[in-house]
Amino acid sequence: MTQSMMRREFIAAMAGFGAALSLPVSARASGVGAWRRYEVTTHLSLPKGQAGQAWVPVPSLDDPLWSRPGDTRWTGSAGEVSLLRSGDAGMVHAVWTGDEAEAVLEVTSEITTRDRSVDLTMPAQALALSPAERAHHTAPTALIPTDGIVAETAEAAVGRAQSDLEKARRLYDWVVAETERNPETRGCGLGDVASMLQMGDLTGKCADLNALYVGLARSVDLPARDLYGIRVAPSDRGYHSLGAKDTNITGAQHCRADVWLEGFGWVPADPADVRKVALQEPEKQPDAEAMLFGAAEGNWIAYNAAHDVVLPGAGFGPVPFLMYPMAEFGGRRLDELDPEGFAYTITAREMPV
Repeated sequence: MTQSMMRREFIAAMAGFGAALSLPVSARASGVGAWRRYEVTTHLSLPKGQAGQAWVPVPSLDDPLWSRPGDTRWTGSAGEVSLLRSGDAGMVHAVWTGDEAEAVLEVTSEITTRDRSVDLTMPAQALALSPAERAHHTAPTALIPTDGIVAETAEAAVGRAQSDLEKARRLYDWVVAETERNPETRGCGLGDVASMLQMGDLTGKCADLNALYVGLARSVDLPARDLYGIRVAPSDRGYHSLGAKDTNITGAQHCRADVWLEGFGWVPADPADVRKVALQEPEKQPDAEAMLFGAAEGNWIAYNAAHDVVLPGAGFGPVPFLMYPMAEFGGRRLDELDPEGFAYTITAREMPV
């Protein structure tokens, strides 16, 4: 099969793939404002002369109100490239034999998104997750248990709160008050919630602090999810710390959180970004804290909401989440948190809608 034929089949597969991962229309965290379309390109330059493979996350979280994945295309020297899904995560998987003159891959995805905002003073019609969806979004993961110290901490934080909205807000306020952003944490952190609580070390970055929120919420039967993605543009709301600084977004990965509330649907919650603003722009913390429960700026795109991701063909076990390119060459897993040594770059540009 020629590369052009493979590419045509790949794009066709992507169109069906986006529909397969669509969220139910009832999950209606409101989109607001103008739609914005972005093109995100991941370029990998990998060790030549060695057999290896790579996995590149692509946008696969489809919500008609705020996130619409578009076409994905690729070029490169890999003999095998395919679009795969592992759980909720979409990815491009490429395999090299080691006989290629170079080992390169470039994956380009389009996605259209916009701001989100939920009016928490006015519940709408009764909304419900299916039993399967509720079970999925309240289940423990390898690093996010929902019993033991996690449940004990959540129950203390929610106190006598009666409504789901009040519980969700109290957990958000607790995470904001009790945690700190640690700028020395590698990447976005690991999200080992039980270890954080057991050691009393409630510091880290977004994959730690927002995973803590998700775990606490799930432990009191509030469906919640981590959204793994990347910032693609500066903040229009004046937060220098909450936007991409230029078109090179290689280090701009960010994990957000959502909590499901009856009558409202999926509600954004991002205590980790409140802690980032508190560290880097402390004068803006009150505004950020008020905004980031119920709203989210559309200068960020979602890849997926997957945990414990199995990378097809990998020689290592599941990864806690897929937010960075991953690869293994010569039987060695490359360090996804070292883009220069890996090596990869990610760029973004805004396109006409």
